[in-house]
Amino acid sequence: MSDTAMRFDGVGKEYANGTVAVDGFDLAVRDGEFVSIVGPSGCGKSTILKLIMGLESVTSGSIDYRAEAATDAAMTGMVFQQALLLPWHTVLDNVLVPSALEGRTKKRRDRTRAAELVQMLGLEDFSNRYPFELSGGMQQRVGIARALLHDPRILLMDEPFGALDAMTRDQLTMELLDIWDRDRKTVLFVTHSISESVLLSDRVVVMTPRPGRIAEVIDVDLPRPRTLETINTPGFGDVARRIRAVLDSAEVTA
Repeated sequence: MSDTAMRFDGVGKEYANGTVAVDGFDLAVRDGEFVSIVGPSGCGKSTILKLIMGLESVTSGSIDYRAEAATDAAMTGMVFQQALLLPWHTVLDNVLVPSALEGRTKKRRDRTRAAELVQMLGLEDFSNRYPFELSGGMQQRVGIARALLHDPRILLMDEPFGALDAMTRDQLTMELLDIWDRDRKTVLFVTHSISESVLLSDRVVVMTPRPGRIAEVIDVDLPRPRTLETINTPGFGDVARRIRAVLDSAEVTA
C-alpha cells in the first residue's frame, strides 16, 4: 500500500432490520487522489463515508488505511451535507470545535490555523459573527474550514454543496479545487451531480441501486488545473455521457 491512502476489500454493511446498504465494495484510493462516488439515492454512498469515520460498523470485508493515517484520528476530516454549526459559537469558535473536543482550545497553534482558514475561505470579516448571520454558502465554508483545522491527509465530503444555489455551488466547487490543487489531499466526495463529479475528480465510482455495488470506476482524463470552462469541452461531455450511460444501465439491471 505504498501509495494507497485507503483500501476497501469486499466491504459490506447490513443493518439490523436486514437492509443491505453496501455489498462487496472493492476500491483502492491513491494518496492525493480525488475520487467521487455517484449513484441513485439509497445506494450506500453516504454509508461508505460513515464506515470510514467509524460512525457505522462494517459487517463484512475490511477498510485499511495507510499506516500513519490509521494511527492518528486527526488524519481524516469530514464535511457533512449540512454545516452543523453550533448556533452559540462564532465562526472562529465553530472552526475550533475539533480542538475543543480534544481539550486543545487554548493551543495558540490551533487558533492561528483557524484564523488562516477563515481568511483563506473569505470569511475574515465574519470571524466573530454567528451562524444565523451567515448565508448557506458561508456556513458551508465554515464547515470546510473546521474539517481542515488539523490538516487531515484524508478529506471526506458528503454532498457538501447539494443544498446550495447554483452560483454558490459553482463558487465553492472552484474553491475546493484550489484547496486540492494546493494541498493534494486524498478526497472522497459523495455527490448526485455528474457534472460536479467530472469537474472535480481523477476517478468517478458509479454505484448501482441498493444494495450498493460498484458498477464501474471511470477515469477522468482531463487536464488540470480545471475551471468552469472545462464543462464546455468535448472531453468533459464524453466522460459525463459515459457516467450517465453506466447509471442508466445499472438502473435497468439492478
